[in-house]
Amino acid sequence: MDGELNLWTLVVTASPVVQFVMAVLAVMALGCWFIIGAKAVRLRQAASQSNKFLDSFWDPEKANEWDADRLESVYSQIKDLPGSPLASLFRAGYVELARIADRKNGGGDSDNVDRALRRSKSSEFLRLESALPFLATTAATAPFIGLFGTVWGIMNAFIAINRNDSVGLQTVAPGIAEALVATAMGLAAAVPAVMAYNYLLQRIRVLESEAEAFSIDYLNIVRRHFLSR
Repeated sequence: MDGELNLWTLVVTASPVVQFVMAVLAVMALGCWFIIGAKAVRLRQAASQSNKFLDSFWDPEKANEWDADRLESVYSQIKDLPGSPLASLFRAGYVELARIADRKNGGGDSDNVDRALRRSKSSEFLRLESALPFLATTAATAPFIGLFGTVWGIMNAFIAINRNDSVGLQTVAPGIAEALVATAMGLAAAVPAVMAYNYLLQRIRVLESEAEAFSIDYLNIVRRHFLSR
C-alpha cells in the first residue's frame, strides 16, 4: 500500500473480514457506552428518590405512630418518586394490605404482604439489572473478537509476503497494522465494559440491600400495627 499509514487509512483499506470485526467491535462499544450512561442516570435517580422516600417514610416525629392515615399519606407522596425501588415496594405492600384490611384475624395475612414485597423487589431489580449482561458479554468476548481480527490481519501480512516474495516493511506493515487496530478496538470495548459492569452491579447490590432492609422493617410495622389487631 502506497502513501502514509494512518488510522483511517488502515480501517478503510483493511480486508473485508477485519472491517467486519471492527464494525462489530464499534457497535459493541457504542452499545456499552449507551448502557453505561443510561444505567448511571437510572441508578442515580433510584438512589436519590429512595433517600427522599425514606425521609418521608421514617418521620422522626411519628416514629411509633402507624395507622391507616399515615400509610395513606406516604402512599400519596410516592407518586412523585417513580424511580425509587423502595417506593415501589411500599406501593406493592400497601395495595396488598388494603386487600386484606377488612379481615379481623390476620393469621397468615402477613405472608401475603411478604410475597407482594418479594415480587415487587424481584421485578424492580430485574429491571435495574437489564442490559447489564450485554456489558458482561462485551467484556468477555470483545478481546477474542479483536484477536480474531488480529490473526486474520497477520495472516494477510504473510500472504502478502508470499505474493511479493519480499519481507520488506512496505509489504507487511498494512496487514500487521490493521491487526493491531483490531486488537486495540477489542480492548477499547472490553475494558470500559468490565469496569462499568462491576461498578453498576455494586451500586445495584447496595440498593438491593436497602430494599431488603426496608422490606423487613415495613413487614414488621404491618404485623405490629395492622394485622395484629
